[in-house]
Amino acid sequence: MPLGFLGEYEYRIDEKGRLPFPPKYRDRFKDGGVLAQGLESCIRVYPLSEWEKVVEELSALRSYRYKERRLVRFTFGSAFDFELDRQGRVALPPPLRQFADLKESAIVVGANTHIELWNRDNWDREKDNMAEESWQISESLENH
Repeated sequence: MPLGFLGEYEYRIDEKGRLPFPPKYRDRFKDGGVLAQGLESCIRVYPLSEWEKVVEELSALRSYRYKERRLVRFTFGSAFDFELDRQGRVALPPPLRQFADLKESAIVVGANTHIELWNRDNWDREKDNMAEESWQISESLENH
């Protein structure tokens, strides 16, 4: 099994809204992928194989439940398929750039099964919050 997506990288967004992907991850998107809003203020980037798992999970939800319908709409309504260009860049759709507040650059964060794209200030706050809460999160997962 290949390593999950790891690390943190910063890349500039060009004037056409294109963002380079880390070279070591480009092969995993050779067949394309999907960009979608994250549950926090970030963009989630899935290879097609991982997006299929998201589709399966969300397809199992019951459509007569209000919160489940909303989660499905939130996820699929914000999703865009993509292919990397020859330079290994992805064109970020304006609605997603606005959602994640991405202007001149993005922090590309490995999140195991997918990549997340963050605004620098939001990512710094998220890292601080994670560091502060990590012991509590770890203890709450101990019994799982």
